[in-house]
Amino acid sequence: MHPMAVKKKQGSSKEPIILITNDDSIHAPGIRALVEAARGLGKIVVVAPDKPQSGMGHAITIGNPLRLHKMQLFEDVESYSCSGTPVDCVKLAVDKILHRKPDICLSGINHGANHSINVIYSGTMSAALEASIESIPSIGFSLLDLSIEADFTAATHYARLLVEQMLKKPIAEPHLCLNVNIPKGELASIKGIKICRQAYAKYDEEFDERKDPNGRRYYWLTGVFVNFDKGKDTDVWALKHNYVSVVPVQFDLTNMPLKKKLEKLFA
Repeated sequence: MHPMAVKKKQGSSKEPIILITNDDSIHAPGIRALVEAARGLGKIVVVAPDKPQSGMGHAITIGNPLRLHKMQLFEDVESYSCSGTPVDCVKLAVDKILHRKPDICLSGINHGANHSINVIYSGTMSAALEASIESIPSIGFSLLDLSIEADFTAATHYARLLVEQMLKKPIAEPHLCLNVNIPKGELASIKGIKICRQAYAKYDEEFDERKDPNGRRYYWLTGVFVNFDKGKDTDVWALKHNYVSVVPVQFDLTNMPLKKKLEKLFA
């Protein structure tokens, strides 16, 4: 039991329903850390992929059957593995397991960064955005450490702070979604939380051409991360300076300034 857990009986009609998912699979250490962060704050239900789904973005399964299997991986927490994508997990959870919208959806804790352009490719964030499309407040959490042995102490601490805040003082926003990244390192080294904008940064990519043992050609994606944004209000800046970055994100991709220019052009 989490040391700060609220003593509520699981299943109480007054307690919030907390849906937890991820893209690293239901067996990943990060999702276990997120379950522990949310313990005592409501009835937790976990629905997560049965295998890693990193980089799946907002993919959904069409033309293949989806399967759910009840699991017993987390003490006193109802959990299911899903054969589909992170977005499939959210859709199935709402329709077939919960039979209602949860009070909040948490995704993660991802092994690795989801700042800047990564939000476009991230299965972690796509699951959170899928919830927000359905007017379910959501948060995606990522830790800047790819190691399977990563220390999630700081990430768990800040995840709990943010979830508590969201549940106690809901924000009047119909499609609320937060992208939260936590720096690698000990809890004491983190300076606090910064509300940020998404930096313009991306990977300078190329494909290495290689040959397999049979002499057949194949390609391996490589690249380096390049930050083109020198602003001090971005997620990349905050993380570099040991702050937890919180970026409010949205699924509406309309370029509003360009829309206004086009309206004048075609008036």
